[in-house]
Amino acid sequence: MTRTRIFSGVKPTGHLTLGNYLGALRGWADEDQHRADALFCVVDLHALTVEHDPARVRRLSRQAATLLLAVGLDPRLCTVFVQSHVDEHTRLAYLMECTASDGEMRRMIQYKEKAERERVRGGSVRLSLLTYPALMAADILAYGTGEVPVGEDQAQHVELTRDLAVRFNQRYGQTFVVPKATVPKVAARVMDLQEPTSKMGKSHARTSGIVYLLDEPDVVRKKVMRAVTDTGSDVVYDRAERPGVANLLDILAACGAGEPAELAGEYDSYGALKKDTAEAVVELLRPVRERHAELVKDPEYVDSVLRDGAGRARAIARPRVDAAYRAVGLMPAV
Repeated sequence: MTRTRIFSGVKPTGHLTLGNYLGALRGWADEDQHRADALFCVVDLHALTVEHDPARVRRLSRQAATLLLAVGLDPRLCTVFVQSHVDEHTRLAYLMECTASDGEMRRMIQYKEKAERERVRGGSVRLSLLTYPALMAADILAYGTGEVPVGEDQAQHVELTRDLAVRFNQRYGQTFVVPKATVPKVAARVMDLQEPTSKMGKSHARTSGIVYLLDEPDVVRKKVMRAVTDTGSDVVYDRAERPGVANLLDILAACGAGEPAELAGEYDSYGALKKDTAEAVVELLRPVRERHAELVKDPEYVDSVLRDGAGRARAIARPRVDAAYRAVGLMPAV
């Protein structure tokens, strides 16, 4: 029986956060790598769609790759690699640009929001921000991916990928598997501790509400204890009316303490809830930080994992990308 193939990635635009871990990375390590033929990638090319510091992108790419191993991804069970190390991503991205329409790209919510922000400032965005969903589609389709674990904010891009796969297959013959998005049921969206109606994003300018995976325990405690709560003093789980408290309860529940609504009944003050949440997060992240520290001392091992992972990824992707090139009428290399 053929195993489901999974592909997902992390973008090195900032330090990975508690939200990344609870919403994605933990599920990759605990479930996905065991049940499927899984590929996990540092999608460094996507970091170039905005203004960036080259040295920082390199540094964050390595940190992200090391953290993928630190959270428990096992190269004996899955493939861990860096996107730019496998040329098939960019080879296929151009074919996806030739399959997509201008209107489809401009309807992408992230493009519309970022382009509007720049327009208000009197600037403009890079062309790659408009076309990067084509690269994301290539990331997925190159591997015959069946499932793409993503957050809700990326579900629209997977839908576009599905549309492009179907369109390409109809125009040029059956070439690509049509993938589906899978959104984690638990803690898919961890919110900012200072802005509990906004996702805990790794590239936010304001960092006081963001818990990073490599934060020291005292830093984690300080951030959680200073989390914004709500008016009133009773602990109630209500995402709409009490987003701050609900976020703390969601985080505590995701750390293994139970169900958010049930946990609310165990507390009669915000302070006690914050204290328990802070300690739960510290203990959750402790093994990740410790393993990361070990891996940093062994860069040759990390290099070997990424080198072997890129080789495996290339071997999977190249036949399908070559087939796509033939299907659209490109002349084979001689």
